[in-house]
Amino acid sequence: MTRATASATVARVTGETAAEGETQAQDLDQAWLGDFAERWGAAWNSHEPARLLELMTEDVIYDDSASPTTMRGHGEVRSFLESLWRAFPDLRFEWVEGPYIAPGQPKAAFYWKGSGTHTGLLAPPGFAPTGKHIDFDGADFHEYRDDRVSRLRIVFDMLDIGRQLGTIPKAGSPVEKAGAAAQRLGMTVRERLRR
Repeated sequence: MTRATASATVARVTGETAAEGETQAQDLDQAWLGDFAERWGAAWNSHEPARLLELMTEDVIYDDSASPTTMRGHGEVRSFLESLWRAFPDLRFEWVEGPYIAPGQPKAAFYWKGSGTHTGLLAPPGFAPTGKHIDFDGADFHEYRDDRVSRLRIVFDMLDIGRQLGTIPKAGSPVEKAGAAAQRLGMTVRERLRR
């Protein structure tokens, strides 16, 4: 997105007029963003892909800690959402803080808490249901165009979630210590083979 395009987008969001080629962006409108955040949270908690996708541009670029790849466009995002909600059918989010607006840019961030129970296949990577409940927190980073999210980054601690699900050993456990010992041995062997 060029700076002029960003300015025009922000100007429309704030209800002000932007001149052609204008390079000075304005802040997002707090009232619009508050309303958008409510709709965003309701869409996530609805488990209806169409509700969330209507808040994203067709060419959205979406990075999520839970996805091994960057998603591009509604098709890839829809597949991810369906897989996520199948694995955690009671997944819920609560907005804790924000929005935090990036001055002069069509960007905002939110802090949230999430919870859910792993009762369905988690693919990727293909973990069978564990029946375990998870509680986690994270942040959304949004970039807006045409009153929708055009770039999305969601970050949270996947290591903690893996430990809650039992797919990664608990910190300090005998299994974690054995894994660390195996890694050290592997590095020692690798170093000796290089000589």
